[in-house]
Amino acid sequence: MAVSSQNPDEKNRKSPVYSAPALEKGFTILELLSEFPGGLTITEMAGKLGLSVSEIFRVIMVMERQSWIRRHAGDRFRVTLRLLELGFKATPVDDLVQTAAPFMRELSHRIEQSCHLAVRNGDRGMIVYRQQTPGPTVFATRVGAEIALPATCSGHVLLAFNAVNDGAHISEVGIDSTLENTLRKIRTRGYEMMKSTRTLGVTDISCPIFGGNGVALAALTVPFLQLIDGTQKVDRDEARLILQETTRQISEELGAVRC
Repeated sequence: MAVSSQNPDEKNRKSPVYSAPALEKGFTILELLSEFPGGLTITEMAGKLGLSVSEIFRVIMVMERQSWIRRHAGDRFRVTLRLLELGFKATPVDDLVQTAAPFMRELSHRIEQSCHLAVRNGDRGMIVYRQQTPGPTVFATRVGAEIALPATCSGHVLLAFNAVNDGAHISEVGIDSTLENTLRKIRTRGYEMMKSTRTLGVTDISCPIFGGNGVALAALTVPFLQLIDGTQKVDRDEARLILQETTRQISEELGAVRC
């Protein structure tokens, strides 16, 4: 029997914790500004963070110079799209969007509805691309918006098909027996269709997109807007069939054998 010679003190010794106060303040400022799309002044940021203006002024000036944030409406600051751009470059999302974009454009024209692409981002979902309908009535979701996985149509599809993510385990999302039963049905029929949890008159329809390894990469979702003036050319069920066809085509382009 092998006997470990490791000292108990060494075994229980924690890894060193390094500190970079300015960097930590920068991340905290980005997180704070993400909650305020209209932007905040330096004084407002300092107050919400419990810091003095002098403590964060230099950090904010550097972040502005590096284009992480920008001035808006005079002395207010907002987060730029640089984080989103870097995220696209550092992950497979860029290839996914480039492949899906022309199919989404055709889908939107055929059914005269907007559509958007959602991916798993830990225990949340994120909208990474959208295509607005060419028609006069537009209902669309903002790129970069986060979605709750257990409560949304896109989220249900991402959970049902175990979409790839940044390491968060599916159990971290909090799935009860009712939701698990819903996900089981989605896996069987291959799509989710449900009334919007936020907007009256909208039915969300979502289907998975698969990659070459057979793993779900994203959910393509149509927030189907029901018109009352009789001009609608494609009904909800036909739109769902076209959506399923579209996600199959995108998956094939991404190398999926079966979807």
